[in-house]
Amino acid sequence: MTGAIEIRVRYCECDPMGVVHHTVHPVWFEMGRTELLRSTGRTYRELEAQGILLAVVKLEVRYRAPARYDDLLTIQTTLRSVGHVKIEHDYEVRRGGETLVVGSTVLACLDREGRAQPIPPCLFDATGNPQFAHRPGR
Repeated sequence: MTGAIEIRVRYCECDPMGVVHHTVHPVWFEMGRTELLRSTGRTYRELEAQGILLAVVKLEVRYRAPARYDDLLTIQTTLRSVGHVKIEHDYEVRRGGETLVVGSTVLACLDREGRAQPIPPCLFDATGNPQFAHRPGR
């Protein structure tokens, strides 16, 4: 499962050299994950209301080329795998056809006390495939 969002680099996201600050990319990754989940008809807010918390336990980022103020970027998010308690995503930040940044995250499914819990069945499709299923009517 893959989704993409477009963002325009804001001035406040740049360092004094006019380059997007390295701390901004994980925020954009989260935006991509959130919208990928929303495309299935679910939201993080709904999951959290059900006591399903998804915490980043691993983050990797590789910077290949800088983005600058006012660049129009595409953040592509791919659901790589869903395990018993973890979800893995890959990310690519592009400006036109140029890949600027690649990254990945591992999320752990936790309860409100911070203990690992199985990923709930509502996040699998009807055949049990390890991907987020589309919910009709949304």
